[in-house]
Amino acid sequence: MKPTPPPPADDGKPKDECGIVGIYGNAKAANLTYLGLYMLQHRGQESTGIASSDGHHIYRYAGMGKVIDVFTQEHINNLQGYLAIGHNRYSTTGSSFLRNAQPFRSDSILGPVVLAHNGNLTNAGTLRHDLEKKGHIFQTTIDSEVIVHLMAKSGIENFLEALIFALKQVRGAYSLLVMSRDKIYAVRDPHGFRPLVLGRIDETHVIASETCAFDIIDAEYVREIEPGELVEISNTGIKSYRPFEKKNQSLCIFEYIYFSRPDSIIFGKSVYEMRIKLGRMLARQAPVKADIIVPIPDSSVCAAIGYAKEAGIPYEMGLIRSHYIGRTFIEPSQKIRDFGAKIKYNVVRSTVAGKKIVVVDDSIMRGTTMRKIIKMFRLGGAAEIHVRISAPPTTFPCFYGIDIPTRKELIAATHTIDEIRKYLRVDSIEYMTVETMLEALDSPEMQFCCACFNGYYPCELDENCEDNQKYLFEDAGINEYY
Repeated sequence: MKPTPPPPADDGKPKDECGIVGIYGNAKAANLTYLGLYMLQHRGQESTGIASSDGHHIYRYAGMGKVIDVFTQEHINNLQGYLAIGHNRYSTTGSSFLRNAQPFRSDSILGPVVLAHNGNLTNAGTLRHDLEKKGHIFQTTIDSEVIVHLMAKSGIENFLEALIFALKQVRGAYSLLVMSRDKIYAVRDPHGFRPLVLGRIDETHVIASETCAFDIIDAEYVREIEPGELVEISNTGIKSYRPFEKKNQSLCIFEYIYFSRPDSIIFGKSVYEMRIKLGRMLARQAPVKADIIVPIPDSSVCAAIGYAKEAGIPYEMGLIRSHYIGRTFIEPSQKIRDFGAKIKYNVVRSTVAGKKIVVVDDSIMRGTTMRKIIKMFRLGGAAEIHVRISAPPTTFPCFYGIDIPTRKELIAATHTIDEIRKYLRVDSIEYMTVETMLEALDSPEMQFCCACFNGYYPCELDENCEDNQKYLFEDAGINEYY
């Protein structure tokens, strides 16, 4: 099957699977969840949903698209109760259909089970196949539905014990919110791949993928949900359990490089400060004589600031990004070359004309978008263009909740650095090394997953994992050099 081309506004960057929010102990739980999801919109734009409970009944609403487009005040008013969980989705497994929108709700002997998942289960395919052979009927194609089936199949009548039983059988990355009629369970996998944080507003407990979701509702950051920890939140307060076998910590390093918002604290550190450090270390590793430093907005702005500070070269916004692009765009009748890139980016000609510029970005996947941006800089009059990437070359797919696809779609996996330079038509290009990147983050107490750079996967994979990866990138014809 031919890969589906990205929409015109696609920036050629990897996408994170999901963002999750939970609220316990507040009469406006759904409203607070809605606001938290709005702040986590960057973690998923395909669908969004909220489920709430008044202790007796579960209410749920989900739709395709962004938070602000899916929910109305009437929807929020109908989501009654004092506890709620919400989800923003970007799919890495399962198709982009409404039936796959989360939170996922099911009913069993345990009562209603509502689930919101950020991550990717690497053995979900095998588990699902075994369950289907035993007569289980799945409602969706999302990987996390297997958790609910395993809970129901366990024969255990206690909700918490059934949840632990199910989670001990799954592998991979999961930051998870599970809701019953009167409790919320927040769980992080033993490796700790994806972030999950705990906050508080007076007597209200808040859980979210990132702390930026706390700021909009004036919640205080309390701590991380730790790798391998299960937190139960009920009317008696918070209880912490550690029911899983201890694993080596494997925090997703792309959360610091690209995914999380700069104003968040994840893994106990400021994302903004970590990106500044990456930029500074990049300038030390790969210096270049230039007139200005220019970021590819928005995700590489912090790294570019760090590079400029360390190099002593002025930082300039030589490229402007439009933030008002919808899912579809009416193209002009006259064919315009590189139209998809142009509706998202535009060069400030007066800033780059006649200048030697360093273009800082946080990653390159297939390289086609970067090539179009470089062309814009050339047409804008840049005298020299040097590209610096604040991460190592991405050469392997991710199976832990990021849509970094197969190796054949990654330019750095199939081409040398000089071939990439020729393809982009730049004067030079340098990536950070893995060693320099880890030195920049300078956190000996933290261990990171770098599988997308070095191919070392800390969590066992099923044989068919790569077959289930999404093909997001169209054939780019990257073998043509000029």
